Amino acid sequence: MRKLIVGLILLAIALAVVDRVAVSGAQSEIARQIAASYNLRGEPEVTIEGIPFLTQAVSGRYDEIKLKTGPMTQRGVRLKEVEATLYGVDAPLLALIQNVGRDKIRADRVVGSVVISHDTLKARAPSGIEIKGEGDRLSASGDVVIANVKVPVKAFMKFQVIKGGIRLSPEDVTLAGGIPVPENVTRSLTYDVPVRDLPLGLRLTDVRSVPEGLRVSGEAEDVALRG
Repeated sequence: MRKLIVGLILLAIALAVVDRVAVSGAQSEIARQIAASYNLRGEPEVTIEGIPFLTQAVSGRYDEIKLKTGPMTQRGVRLKEVEATLYGVDAPLLALIQNVGRDKIRADRVVGSVVISHDTLKARAPSGIEIKGEGDRLSASGDVVIANVKVPVKAFMKFQVIKGGIRLSPEDVTLAGGIPVPENVTRSLTYDVPVRDLPLGLRLTDVRSVPEGLRVSGEAEDVALRG
């Protein structure tokens, strides 16, 4: 009986090792394919969720895969990182581990986000306007010209998803000396930051302020990882 127990323990250890080796190979292959499909400068960090991996591998379907890229520049806009979760990934085991055949590898749905840093927001801001984070809000401050006179201005910025990016526009605008806020001042503080051609075909859905800048969320369906 003791030998049987020892044998079962050793078998369990061996299966666990095989499982981890297999998942490591699959993660590396997914990272390589995503980098190649979306012209990334480096391979993303990929984690296949769920244990054991081999159970999912035999069926060729993975419930949840997480990935993270390093910084990247898209259309001149610097993004600090891209994080995404892939749901319902169909991929034959050999297509992942050995990269054989021409099987399509696809995800039913992808949910992800990118971070636009304060430095990028500052670089895109109107001339003479400083953008910075204040708690969970963004503020804009600087000088505007009214009747040929420079007047200090401060405003908090609201942000929204628009086609092809995000738009920042002022609210709670205050001018030095309590001068009434002309409409052209509000217009002059409004600007857009383009966010296009994101990996995995992410389409922007939401934006919120975070300590690092603005986190822009996106979604996509029926996403090709290869094929």
